[in-house]
Amino acid sequence: MSDEQRIRELAYQIWEAEGRPDGEQDRHWTLASRLASETVRVETPTPKARVSRSRPRAAAAETVETPPAPRRGASSSRRKNEQPR
Repeated sequence: MSDEQRIRELAYQIWEAEGRPDGEQDRHWTLASRLASETVRVETPTPKARVSRSRPRAAAAETVETPPAPRRGASSSRRKNEQPR
C-alpha cells in the first residue's frame, strides 16, 4: 500500500470518527499524515544489539555481597541495658 493510500484511509477514518464534519479535510489529512509517519517509525524494527560470545559470562555465584553498614547510634560493644564503665 502506498503512503498516499494509507494517509487517505486514515483521513477517512478520522473524518468518520468525528461525525463526518464538512470543511475539515485539510486538518484530517495533516493528522493522518502525522499518524502514518509515526506508524512507520513504530513499525520499523530496530537492529538488535550484537552479543559477543568470545568471552564466557561471569558466574552468578562469583558475585560478592557487601555486609550492611552499621546503624547510626548503635554500638556493637555495648548491649542495650549495660551501663557505661
